[in-house]
Amino acid sequence: MSADSMRTNRPGMLATMFSVMRKELRDISRDRRTLALALLLGPLLYPVLMIGMGSLAESRARTQLDRTLEVPTVGIERAPNLVAFLGTQGIRAVKAPEDVDAAIVRQEFDVALRIAPTYANDWRAGKPALVEIVADTTRRDSEIPSARVRAALEGYSGQVGSLRLLARGIDPAVVRAVSVGSRDLATEEAKRGLMLAAIMPYLLILMSFIGGAYLIMDATAGERERQSLEPLLATPASRGAIVSGKIAAACAMGLLSLLLTLVAFKISAQMSTGVGRMLDVSFASIGRILLILLPMVFIGTTLLTCLAAAAKSLKEAQSHMTWLMLLPMIPTIALIVNPVKTQAWQFMVPFLAQNQMLLKVIRGEAIDMRTWGIYLGTGFAVAALLWFMAVRRYHQERLAISG
Repeated sequence: MSADSMRTNRPGMLATMFSVMRKELRDISRDRRTLALALLLGPLLYPVLMIGMGSLAESRARTQLDRTLEVPTVGIERAPNLVAFLGTQGIRAVKAPEDVDAAIVRQEFDVALRIAPTYANDWRAGKPALVEIVADTTRRDSEIPSARVRAALEGYSGQVGSLRLLARGIDPAVVRAVSVGSRDLATEEAKRGLMLAAIMPYLLILMSFIGGAYLIMDATAGERERQSLEPLLATPASRGAIVSGKIAAACAMGLLSLLLTLVAFKISAQMSTGVGRMLDVSFASIGRILLILLPMVFIGTTLLTCLAAAAKSLKEAQSHMTWLMLLPMIPTIALIVNPVKTQAWQFMVPFLAQNQMLLKVIRGEAIDMRTWGIYLGTGFAVAALLWFMAVRRYHQERLAISG
């Protein structure tokens, strides 16, 4: 057959791409269990995980703030007035065990007090009387109890100090050389989104990044292992159209799963009575989140195509998932350890850019057109580069050989 006749018989690129896309979607639709896991795992798991964790944290905080706090106190008999004051603050001092430090380490108590033996003498002399707060600051359970005890002690100290000055005919305000005030510029949307800012971006980025992972790995490494890729590559269709069809099918799967996840978030937030009410689940916000995550869907799918094309088996391709799932976590951890001011270059770095854009949506901040242009332009440029690399990988003849 001549080269001219081969070019004449070569099907159009778009027609081939849509044919391959329909074929891949039809193949995965036959495996109903896998399809259900790919589409429904995120929409069911992530909203329950996120809102459930928030509700548990809120319930724990409410319980620790409202209930009477029993605090083991060493030397309880040395400061009866202090003990009485603590009782008015919902803190009941109880007799401490013999080794209060060991009891704290064993988590029998969250916080304890140690009143110094010199407390009474220092009190009568008008000197600062020592009261130690004993707690393990590395344990999250001790945060709220310790804060309650510290606030009560500081309140008692300030009250007694003012009374001492009044007894000497001195206005207590004289010791306050500077009156410090504060004005919080954070919006209500930003305050509501503060709790969600740590985990929500990671979950959404991960969902979009690996949403089409199973389909694209099965369509490349799986077909190579089953030796069904070689007949497809032997057709007159261009390799670019074949790759694009597989990527398009995986992207469609990832976008559908992401959309279902956001709908599940919306429904869960509307039904929730706790932290879920903090979510802005308007259709405008969901639309912005989808637009933000769209480049990540293409980046993740094209990257997985490159990796799966280099794998000799489906198991080898799946081994990449371990480190791929860690990539979206990097900016979240980096921003927690080293918070930085938002700058234009951040919207050009994959994963960091998505994290920063999602934080703007969560905080209810406006995103200007320049930022959208930088973000979308860079994101789709990275996806195009990875697509080109995937096409070049498919031009290698050894791709059709298994083993």
